[in-house]
Amino acid sequence: MSTNLEDNMKKEIQIDHSTGVDESLNPKREEERTVGPIAYAFMWIGDGVNLGNMTLGASLVVAGVATLNLFQTFAAAAIAIGIISIIFALNDRVGYRTGIPYVVQLRMSFGVKGSIISSLLRGIPAIIWYGFQSWIGGTALNEIAKVVTGGSFDNVVICFVVIQLIQIVLSMYGFHAIAWVETVASVVIMLALIYVFGVLLNSHSEVIAEKWLHAEGSWGLPFFAFIMMFMGNYAAIFLSAADYSRELKTGISDKKRGFLYFSPILIAYGFVLTIGAMLASATGISNPVKAFAVVVDNSYITVGVSAFIVLGAIAVNMVANIVPPTYVITLLTKMKYKPAVVLTGLLALGSFPWVLVQDSSAKGLGMFILIYSAFLGPIVSILLIEYYILRKQKVNVADLYAEDGPFAGYNPAAILAMLIGAGAAFTLVELAWIIGVVVAGISYILLTKYAFKDSKFKKGTIFEK
Repeated sequence: MSTNLEDNMKKEIQIDHSTGVDESLNPKREEERTVGPIAYAFMWIGDGVNLGNMTLGASLVVAGVATLNLFQTFAAAAIAIGIISIIFALNDRVGYRTGIPYVVQLRMSFGVKGSIISSLLRGIPAIIWYGFQSWIGGTALNEIAKVVTGGSFDNVVICFVVIQLIQIVLSMYGFHAIAWVETVASVVIMLALIYVFGVLLNSHSEVIAEKWLHAEGSWGLPFFAFIMMFMGNYAAIFLSAADYSRELKTGISDKKRGFLYFSPILIAYGFVLTIGAMLASATGISNPVKAFAVVVDNSYITVGVSAFIVLGAIAVNMVANIVPPTYVITLLTKMKYKPAVVLTGLLALGSFPWVLVQDSSAKGLGMFILIYSAFLGPIVSILLIEYYILRKQKVNVADLYAEDGPFAGYNPAAILAMLIGAGAAFTLVELAWIIGVVVAGISYILLTKYAFKDSKFKKGTIFEK
């Protein structure tokens, strides 16, 4: 794909390295992009096939009662995934065309200083999810250790630390290592889950049908709340879409990139949610690792399934939960990429993930997603309005890297619109994401055009005559 717009952008990418920005945050040049469309699609399959999504599926069945039945679950998932793919394809465009990461993209709307707040709102949830996924992986690794040692070893904490160290080392090799891990993980894990799916159908179909398939469910607020929960689970990822699209090879149209999001997410997310709900129906346990141990009553198979769970936890962290906060830390502390990766892993160690995976915490996990998505929805709305409506997809990339340039300081319109959107979202937390998107978007347009039209921030750079 070669357009005048992209050619102009390439000419504008002249970064002054004296600003102190680490080279990992500089725009990706065309020759540096080596991730092809197939590897990119597998990356999103690997991200979707994870225990967090499975736990969300399990949260549909609480105390033997299903909030949504089978058909309602698939309807909610299809709606959510469709919206997710559209937003992914829209928000990834600036990263794909210019090669800039998310933390730099934020400067376009929030300013150099204002982007600190909005970048932390992406980085903090990622670190918490990093710890959550690692604890799940540590739990599975502990199951393997118990079988191998005949029960003499049983320490989830040690296994958790081991998982963290492995992920930190892998992440130091950058995005190319991530793409390789995701390709292997997605294939292996999907095969394992197909086996588990078959076991559930053969041995537990009656109880699953009773508790989930034939459940009355609801088409009311719980249905729409679950759509928001689906989307909230991806809200942080598609917010930082530029972090991923900047690694993708050039020449892929916008429609094809949209397909690269929709297809793998539909396959992985839909399948994993289904298995999560089936496991919870069959066992009454919301922790997928513990439920697997009950369903697959064979020590050898338990080792195999647990190994796949470990691989899945690493896979999702490599994509969704390590790169974004690492970039945030790199930008804020001026650290190099590798030390920032280590610090991200250490912070995840202290995120208390063992609280989130408790059976009593399934609803709490969903509430956590809805709460932080109340802030992420407004941010993505502001970014899209800025790029498509206010700037008509035009931006001087070099200005984004100049800390004393036209984007210096903070944009009061963006900060205020984000707070207004988040405040509105909290009025009905079950629908937090969509409320935040709509209210923040409208607020940003009105504040930019009227309340702060004479603001010194970006004066004269949006509404060019």
